[in-house]
Amino acid sequence: MAGAGFRVAIEERRRLSVPTIMLSDPALRLIRGVFDRPDLFADQPRVTRRLVAWGGAAVMVPHGAALASEDQVQTALPSIPSSQAGPADFTIHAAPLGNMRIFGERNAVAARVKLRDPTCVEEARIEAVAAGWLYLVPAEPGFGWLLGVGDSVDRLLGQSALIAPVVDALGAISMPFPAAPRLQWPLHGDDWLACGTAALSFDPICGDGTAQSVREAILAAAVVTAIAEGGDRAALLTHYRSMLIAAMRRHLLLCAQFYGNGGQGDWWRAQHEALMAGHHMCTGLLARLPEPRFLLDGFRLVSRPAAA
Repeated sequence: MAGAGFRVAIEERRRLSVPTIMLSDPALRLIRGVFDRPDLFADQPRVTRRLVAWGGAAVMVPHGAALASEDQVQTALPSIPSSQAGPADFTIHAAPLGNMRIFGERNAVAARVKLRDPTCVEEARIEAVAAGWLYLVPAEPGFGWLLGVGDSVDRLLGQSALIAPVVDALGAISMPFPAAPRLQWPLHGDDWLACGTAALSFDPICGDGTAQSVREAILAAAVVTAIAEGGDRAALLTHYRSMLIAAMRRHLLLCAQFYGNGGQGDWWRAQHEALMAGHHMCTGLLARLPEPRFLLDGFRLVSRPAAA
């Protein structure tokens, strides 16, 4: 938005930072393109493969991603000087607003762990167990970060055949935080919109949250630019709402496939049912909205050609 000539005032909001972010190669390409930085995060540790045990025997699959702490991400990205704060013509909320529709009941905790197996240095492991699931990613040599969703980390590790054997000791465990997908409602008003985790929060099982936030930010900036240039405010905001609901709908269906075959117990069934209920809700919301009237062309919205 600063590049488009807007005066931008930023109001900082403090929150707990996450210990590590796994930036998939598609997310890296997106971020590098936005900031014209082809070498961004090239010096960060890499994950080159995933070992997955999900409703069956463990399978090794190729995977490309860079690992960085939230502080490293913030430091690497360019800072935008804030203009003098004053009455705002339009506000983009990037911090949670508190009125979220939540699709499931599950929390996650993160713990720093010591690793026994040196082969884990470039390897992520994900495992479904009876009471939830575990996700292990490497950190600095000899250590990793373990995410536990569903039950306590100790209980999950007690049911683990893939991850428990390579974890030597647990460090400090974070406070529980929500891990179910969430949708802000409403997503916008006449002079504001929600973006990033203020708009959508994805289940960490899919690993697309960072890229989704970047896509939302591009779309939000394009919507505000088009409004400032005299575009149809109602149509532009409706387009933004439609795109975000559609993104959540896709995410819920993808999550439902994971939770539908991760386990057979009551916990797994309850999460799957909540995800499918959310998918049906998003389908109903989209059915009441018009077909998208705009397309992104770089960082700008253009009118979509009318259907014949």
